[in-house]
Amino acid sequence: MTVLNIAMIGSDDLAKGIAKATDQRDVHTYVHKESGADGVRILSIIRPAKMPERIRPFFNSLCAARVGLLEVTAIDATFGEVLVGFASAGIDKGIFVINPPQGEWIDEDQVKAFIAQAGLTSWSQSGSEGIELRDALYGLMDEISSDLEQAKQEPLVVPIDQHFNVKGIGLVAIGYVQSGSVSVHDELHLLPAEGPGTVKSLQVMDDDVEQAVAGDRVGIALRNTKEEHLTGGSLVIHPAVEDKNKGISIPLSLEKHEKSSLELTISPFQKRILAPGDVVHASVDLQFVVGRVESIDSGLEVAWDSPLFIRKENPPVVLLAQLDSKPRIMGSARLTRLS
Repeated sequence: MTVLNIAMIGSDDLAKGIAKATDQRDVHTYVHKESGADGVRILSIIRPAKMPERIRPFFNSLCAARVGLLEVTAIDATFGEVLVGFASAGIDKGIFVINPPQGEWIDEDQVKAFIAQAGLTSWSQSGSEGIELRDALYGLMDEISSDLEQAKQEPLVVPIDQHFNVKGIGLVAIGYVQSGSVSVHDELHLLPAEGPGTVKSLQVMDDDVEQAVAGDRVGIALRNTKEEHLTGGSLVIHPAVEDKNKGISIPLSLEKHEKSSLELTISPFQKRILAPGDVVHASVDLQFVVGRVESIDSGLEVAWDSPLFIRKENPPVVLLAQLDSKPRIMGSARLTRLS
């Protein structure tokens, strides 16, 4: 089973033309399944419902997604900010649909010019019919199939966005597998609590499974885990392995940052320049952490209010924002931990 997670900015109607609605929280989700030559292929649309009022759900969708889908209903500040978000997150493959309200008109050439200026030159235009969009999204899945498979081989990272107790099952944590795979009976390590856990059972798409892999939205039934070890920003990884007799030494897959040096790539639409004392927000692997700029003398240095965990292997870019600026998204950053 292969899953393509799609970050979408657009209407509920457009999403429902492509896939079936499954969840209606801050982030609305829609799923479409098809059987192909290599098994079941799933389109999973992640649509933040309150953009631009709330930017964090948009960041969460960008963290989980591999491609983008944008319904253009106007050329305005929100359109520009959304383009900045997709570009800063490295979502370089996507589809846009020009769909003005009835009786209104949008300049197609202007839309394409802004998309190109944002750096999204590989995005393609589509009509608004569900079947056409579905075919185009499956085409993108084929284009990045090797990347999707590679992500399954990397160390496990599962950011948790929900957890609750289920009668007869116990503590269940839910999140998107960002990388790697997790299997029933695996030993786990929970951050930032540094707590343990064991996989009792797994569910993907309401089905019990023996293993969940990168791209899956998984429910993990946990044994030997205290509920206080889980928060909305918890991360589930495999524990470090140290066996001197076998010569095995595998460290934790995430590195804890309390202070970082940032190599920042500024959005082409962003005019604001960061200064010492400025407050910033970082988003990566569904974490949303506040930091304060401490120095710009020998590079941008930021101290975080709470630890930020960055993958050691193939780390994704970190989205950087200032919630009081316009546009709010500064750009993307690569982080180096400072002691």
